[in-house]
Amino acid sequence: MKYVCEACGYVYDPAFGDPDAGVDIGTDFKDIPENWVCPICGVPKSDFAPME
Repeated sequence: MKYVCEACGYVYDPAFGDPDAGVDIGTDFKDIPENWVCPICGVPKSDFAPME
């Protein structure tokens, strides 16, 4: 499932992960470390919402 940053609209997609932040391709959002932040605007993981 994809998650969207409520602040800037960045979409976290497990198919791409966030390799620059050490999040491997295929990592589910729930498995991302709690200290991960949006790579675009820097808000915390808690400010993301599931995409419908």
